[in-house]
Amino acid sequence: MNKFTYQSPTKIHFGEGQIAEIANDIPKDKKILVVYGGGSIKTNGVYEQVAAALTGFNWGEFSGVESNPQYDTLMQAVAKVKAEGYDFLLAVGGGSVVDGTKFIAAAACYEGADPWEILHDQAPVITTLPIGCVLTLPATGSETNGGSVVSRGKDKLFFGSPLVKPTFAILDPQTTLSLSPRQVSNGVVDAFVHTMEQYLTFPVNAKVQDRFAEGLLLTLIEEGPKALATPDDIAVRANIMWSATQALNGLIGVGVPQDWTTHMIGHELTGNYSIDHARTLSIVLPAVMQVCRKEKQAKLVQYAERVFGITTGTTDERIDAAIAHTIAFFKEMDVPTSLADVELGAADIDVLIASLEKHGRTALGEHGKLTIADSRKILETAL
Repeated sequence: MNKFTYQSPTKIHFGEGQIAEIANDIPKDKKILVVYGGGSIKTNGVYEQVAAALTGFNWGEFSGVESNPQYDTLMQAVAKVKAEGYDFLLAVGGGSVVDGTKFIAAAACYEGADPWEILHDQAPVITTLPIGCVLTLPATGSETNGGSVVSRGKDKLFFGSPLVKPTFAILDPQTTLSLSPRQVSNGVVDAFVHTMEQYLTFPVNAKVQDRFAEGLLLTLIEEGPKALATPDDIAVRANIMWSATQALNGLIGVGVPQDWTTHMIGHELTGNYSIDHARTLSIVLPAVMQVCRKEKQAKLVQYAERVFGITTGTTDERIDAAIAHTIAFFKEMDVPTSLADVELGAADIDVLIASLEKHGRTALGEHGKLTIADSRKILETAL
């Protein structure tokens, strides 16, 4: 196991009725901007609960954050923050709203020429506004980590800073009952692939991290289809919500190598073709497993045995079976598993390769040795 430092400053309130805890976690002297998306929180009761919790506070709101938060939209919020003097941000929604709010928090305090530099140039984040969040779509884990992905046109870029980790997160499974089947599927698959990208590399004798990761994978495989079959089961939603948070709060990733190839290629699919983030992951991951099977052999065999109970056959046969089981799970969650499933073909690969090169994603993988040629092979395998 590699050496590491781990700190999680986010206080978590988990369970039904916990939105009321907002009142105890925001200082009374703060002017709060509530940031949300398309307005579903006003039809599912979440907005009403947030407003009740903010009784007596000085607060306003900003709506319209997209499912892939757009830079231009977020800069409108930054202008509002500066013009009206907000000094605390409350994100209410899914991971995209939380990601967008993180950028607002950093951009509102940025002293450089253009806040786009935070994303494009990885300009250092020195100061931010404090953030809290009410999560309504478990998927990204953004509620407890310091990462954020923001889009500008076809560019979908990432920045990270411990300064944008939320000070608190409200996780009420009740808020997820109004999600569509597509949103449920996307959330489960996103959490699953987050776990895989911190797990499916090479062994470093990190037994705790491996067992935690395998537990999350097993839980998502078990509970994901239930969430589609029995959408009113709050216990199922609770397990999915907690799994998604644990998948990317940093815990299973400490002291182990990580491989975010699937995400990097997936971002280009979203940026160029507006495919749902999670659905890009379900397309790319099986191809990464196939193309990188030699480098990932030991962990693929471990994954086959511990997650799917595959203990017989040659090494190659067990790896093939593990990949097949992964694809079968994605199909059970009703997400695409090939480029053909989203009506893309060989001609689109050049577009994606050009985008990878443009964004400097030319040395991917846990060893940093996956070239553009390897990415092309992954995309060809995904056809």
